[in-house]
Amino acid sequence: MTFLLSKLLWMIAQPSNFLLLVAFACSLLALDVRRRKPGVIAAIAMTMLVVAAVLPVGLWLRQPLEDRFPRPQALPDEVAGIIILGGAQQPHITLVRGTLALNDRAERLIEGLALAGRYPDARILLAGGSGAIGGVGGSEGDVNRVFARLMDLAPERVIHEEQSRNTFENAQFSWQLIQPDDDENWILVTSAAHMPRSMGIFRKLGWNVIPWPVDYQTSGDLEMAPELNMSGRLAELDETVREWIGLVAYRFMGRTGAFFPGP
Repeated sequence: MTFLLSKLLWMIAQPSNFLLLVAFACSLLALDVRRRKPGVIAAIAMTMLVVAAVLPVGLWLRQPLEDRFPRPQALPDEVAGIIILGGAQQPHITLVRGTLALNDRAERLIEGLALAGRYPDARILLAGGSGAIGGVGGSEGDVNRVFARLMDLAPERVIHEEQSRNTFENAQFSWQLIQPDDDENWILVTSAAHMPRSMGIFRKLGWNVIPWPVDYQTSGDLEMAPELNMSGRLAELDETVREWIGLVAYRFMGRTGAFFPGP
């Protein structure tokens, strides 16, 4: 009983949930027949926010992205290199604290390192510069150098691409650094939800890399369990919608050959 009560109380007291519930209640109480339209709009918006905070809408939208490029059942006997896209690094914290700081996309580096152990002769390309406006807060390349040193990677194996600010530049600058031959096998490591856009960009450049998706957030089955977790649910939704918008935007900009690149 104490366990369930503590869970329930924290669900309500969690600042993001508490503020949401208060705002939702106030929007309903603020309905005014004299100003009905603004009140109705506010109530609808708050209702939608509550639904998005309770139901795993972000995961529902994310699953098609993560399922789009399954892992290959077999990898080649030899690969020329492994490309690990940025996004897992926390440059500012790494620089200030003087130690490696990663976020919840750390599987990109972890699984990339595992592939590097599987292919000891393969080169390792760590891609990522600074995506911050003005380049403030350090660069992903700074974190990658700390990571390579801590993992004791042979310097002659590692290639650092440190100029890119987004996924398109990840691919573009990596291609310029490598100038890969058509018969070379390169493995691309990035988050599963990020893989469709990444593969579309690399293909557009003429670089037919092998996808190795990581950082799965969905189980593969339709998630249905409701949970009042505003910060978590909205973070899921924000990240997923950002990826879908990126797919559409990159297609309109001609950076990919399809709205939803697939195998």
